[in-house]
Amino acid sequence: MLLATILLLYPFPQSGDAVKSITELPASVSEEAAKDSSFSRALPSAPEPKIKNDREIAADSNPAGVMPAPAAEPILPGSAPLALRPAKPAFHPEGVSERQKKVWYALTFASSGAAGFDAWSTRRAISGGYGTESNPLLRPFAHSNAMYAATQVSPLVLDYVGRKMMTSRHPLLRRMWWLPQSAGTGMSLFAGVHNVGVVPSN
Repeated sequence: MLLATILLLYPFPQSGDAVKSITELPASVSEEAAKDSSFSRALPSAPEPKIKNDREIAADSNPAGVMPAPAAEPILPGSAPLALRPAKPAFHPEGVSERQKKVWYALTFASSGAAGFDAWSTRRAISGGYGTESNPLLRPFAHSNAMYAATQVSPLVLDYVGRKMMTSRHPLLRRMWWLPQSAGTGMSLFAGVHNVGVVPSN
């Protein structure tokens, strides 16, 4: 064992044939290296790309050599504004018949006249000492001629409400447009007749 270790560690001189083979080895290695270097020069440095560029794709798709048409220029907006037609509403506000307009005007005059009759009868009863104004909104005007103007406010409001109902989009309101004016006229007539009945006739 010890002998084998010494033989491995201690360098022995080699024979002449071994030296000759070792000295001749670099020549053969150098020849092979030269062959390999000449072979490596013939090889390309980088592989060719497999993806074609735009020109190659255009040439393959157009074998006849026809040039493609130039790209169209973008369309610019004109300077003149577009003419927009107004949209048709679902319900035309002026789609009211002539008969409805005539009835509305008749109820307007009737409600104003009934309010004037109520103001006259109220002033007559109060000035004679036969009663007092029960409406708290009209009570400040009960002792002056301003009572005639004050009683016209309610008919004007009801006329406006009736007109809006006449031109409403809801069918039920369009059918009942006459109700506010009729109710206001009836109440004014009832109050006026009551005031006349309060005052005794001479």
